[in-house]
Amino acid sequence: MNNLISNEEIKQFNENGAVFLKGRFDIEWIEKLKKGIERDIKNPSPRFKSHTIDPSKPAYLEDYWTWDTVPEFTEFVFKSPYAKIASELMSAKKINLVMDNWFLREAGSKSSTPFHHDISYFDMEGTMCVLWLPLQPSKKDEGVSWVKGSHLWNKLFLRVLFKDGHKVEGNECIIDGKKYELPPDILSNKDKYEFLNWDCDLGDCVIFDMRTLHGSLNSSIPKKTLSRYTLRVAKEDTKISYVGDWTSYNYRKAMQDAGYKNGDSLGGKMFPKLYETN
Repeated sequence: MNNLISNEEIKQFNENGAVFLKGRFDIEWIEKLKKGIERDIKNPSPRFKSHTIDPSKPAYLEDYWTWDTVPEFTEFVFKSPYAKIASELMSAKKINLVMDNWFLREAGSKSSTPFHHDISYFDMEGTMCVLWLPLQPSKKDEGVSWVKGSHLWNKLFLRVLFKDGHKVEGNECIIDGKKYELPPDILSNKDKYEFLNWDCDLGDCVIFDMRTLHGSLNSSIPKKTLSRYTLRVAKEDTKISYVGDWTSYNYRKAMQDAGYKNGDSLGGKMFPKLYETN
C-alpha cells in the first residue's frame, strides 16, 4: 500500500511538533463533517458548551466525544485516511481512537483558544497525535498557532479552561513523580518563541503531537463563522493513566464505569482500533 505522507513530513512532525499537510482530505469529507456539526448543534451531547460568557455575544461553541452518536463523525473516524496517516507519522503498528471534538467560532466572536497542550486533558500517557482540520478556507491569523518544538520540552502544564478568561486549573504540583507546571505566558513573550501557522484551503490540515503547545496568537475577530474538526488518536504504546484531577464532564467516570483500569492498553468500546499494519 502506498504511503500517504513523505519522509520529509515525518521529519517535520518529529522535530517541530506539528506538520502541515496539503489537500489530504477530499471535499466530500469536509462537507460530511460540516453536516455532522449541524446535526450535533440541533441535538447536542451533555458535553456541549459555549466558551463565551455573555450569551448575547457571538459564541465559541464546542462538543466532544460524539463520534458514536453523529453518523457523519462515525464515518470519518473509521473510513477517512487519518488513521493511516497517523500510523505513518508516529511509526505505529496500530492506531486507536482517543477522542473527537469540534469547535465553531461564530462571525464576530471575541472568544479565543488559550495556549495549552492536549496531553494534560486526558487520562492517558504514550504517543498520540491530533488532527486539526479546518472546514472553511482560513488564513493563518484566523486559526491556531503551534509553538515549534514545544513537544520536546519534557514538561507537563496544568490545564487551561477555554472559557473566556482562560483560568488555569490548579496550582503547580507533583503527582506520582510527575511535575505539573503553570503554562508559560506565550502572548506576553512572543519574541521568545518560534511559531508555526499556515493558510489553509479546503482539504488542508495540521497534525500535531499531543504535547505541542498551541493557541490563538492574535486577537483577530472572524468576519465569517469558522469551524474545525479535531481527532486524537494513539499509538500502541499508549496506556490509561489516572493521574490528577484533569478530566471533566464525567469523562473519567465513564472510562472507569466501562472497566478501564490504570495501566490498561487502549481498546474496547470507548477507544476502538482504527488501523493496524499488516
